[in-house]
Amino acid sequence: MKFTTKVVHSQLKGTEEIRSKTTPIYQTSAFSFTSLEELEGFYEGKSPYLYSRTGNPNTDELGKMVAELEGAPAGVATSSGLSAILVGILAVVQAGDHIVAAEDLYGGTFHMLKEELKSFGISTSFVDFTSEEEIEAALTPDTKLLYSETVTNPFMRVEDISRMVALAEKHNLKSMIDNTFATPFLRQPYLEGVDLVAHSATKYIGGHSDITAGVVVGKEELVQKAREKVVNIGSNLSPFEAWLTCRGAKTLALRVGTQAQNAGTLADELRSNEQVKRVYYPTDLSDKGNGAIVTIELDASCDISTFFKSLGWIKIIPSLAGVETTVSYPLGTSHRALPKEAQEKLGINTHVVRISLGIEDGGDIVSQFNEAIAASVKK
Repeated sequence: MKFTTKVVHSQLKGTEEIRSKTTPIYQTSAFSFTSLEELEGFYEGKSPYLYSRTGNPNTDELGKMVAELEGAPAGVATSSGLSAILVGILAVVQAGDHIVAAEDLYGGTFHMLKEELKSFGISTSFVDFTSEEEIEAALTPDTKLLYSETVTNPFMRVEDISRMVALAEKHNLKSMIDNTFATPFLRQPYLEGVDLVAHSATKYIGGHSDITAGVVVGKEELVQKAREKVVNIGSNLSPFEAWLTCRGAKTLALRVGTQAQNAGTLADELRSNEQVKRVYYPTDLSDKGNGAIVTIELDASCDISTFFKSLGWIKIIPSLAGVETTVSYPLGTSHRALPKEAQEKLGINTHVVRISLGIEDGGDIVSQFNEAIAASVKK
């Protein structure tokens, strides 16, 4: 071989004989075959991989891992949480169909359901999911899906999953829930009867703020349809990000356990702070903890800009769930695209702050928030 040929083909061979403790990163766009017969074998189901958009060992590992954690038979990884939600929805509904969704969803999901799905010919009604009567009143002959979040964003309402599942079964509908905030460590909606469960794996599954990924798990036939959407729409996840997400997921219980404990401590402390008008934190999510997000509404006596500037080592970011404690501003980030009337109805205003608890010392976290709140009081 000449140099220009050798430099292309001098690769490590026989990697299947190397027994790595962890799954190797299959950072490849495609897989090779030794013959046309072997290539045809892929289409006959004899070989699992052809092209990384249609499947890759790392993305498959992530889908199977989250499915196992949720107690579901199947799962598929996607490029983001929203893409996981999208392919899950498209596994159930098509043009002409209707969705009934909780009104207090993450802003990105609200926008996708309300606006983006219009181009697919799919309509959505948003209602108060605490009211069985409102849910049933919104149903039409075209309704195919009930959609909600295990813990809603940002006000931490815990969904009544048993009621949601019962309504879906009563009206021959499918049910789907976003379990990002709760994580399968605290709650497993599939085992409670939900058909499809989505995760923004960017958050607690990955856990280290260094990937963007999604996963949807559930019944085999629905996940297979979702997988087909991933392939045909092109919302697949890269092998390296899947590998990083699987690595992060191994410490899920350790991280979320500590984060939930810190969240409970902070919620208790802030309830007694005179400058905090409201604290939103559940008490009935699970016996392992009540989640790692605390949302607060500061009193009008506080200057919100000064509060954010006084947070010291606590970062301001438009996301959540890393090992560091962070804050976000729903009105200016996650829920800014909501119509003003929807923001007002939900209570998203200029003084609402969403706090994502990290794994730091709980006392340090409490002290930093008390200092920022005290500094923000208008003189």
